Amino acid sequence: MILTPQKINTFNFFKLPSVWWCGIRVKELQENECVASVKFRWINQNPFKSMFWAVQGMAAELTTGALVMNSIRESNKRISMLVLTNNATFTKKATGRITFSCDQGEAVKEAIQKTVETGEAQTVWMKSAGVNKDGVVVSTFNFEWTVKVKS
Repeated sequence: MILTPQKINTFNFFKLPSVWWCGIRVKELQENECVASVKFRWINQNPFKSMFWAVQGMAAELTTGALVMNSIRESNKRISMLVLTNNATFTKKATGRITFSCDQGEAVKEAIQKTVETGEAQTVWMKSAGVNKDGVVVSTFNFEWTVKVKS
């Protein structure tokens, strides 16, 4: 099955409803890049009149996780994936439409190739930055993913 933004968004509706109801949508998925977008709304606000940090985190994680899922699919192997660690930096209030993107698909492919070759778990750090309509970075998230061939 080829992963597309529509398939991921449908999956989110059924399996990750909080992502769906907060308005997070994958807009673009290519071999090495994933882009997701979320608009500041009542349902995803914090008391400071900006987007709740966890909503930003869901959108950022989705961009990295979609690349991991896509690389696993391309490998034709049974591989588990899990976030081990994450951190974030917030530099501006998130209002309006925020677009998150990650362009580290190649790093994931290398980790998957190595776990297939060695049978040992591999980790890869992936970064997703959220920008507003003016192109200003509002937050940056880093996720440490682990991948391992299932036995």
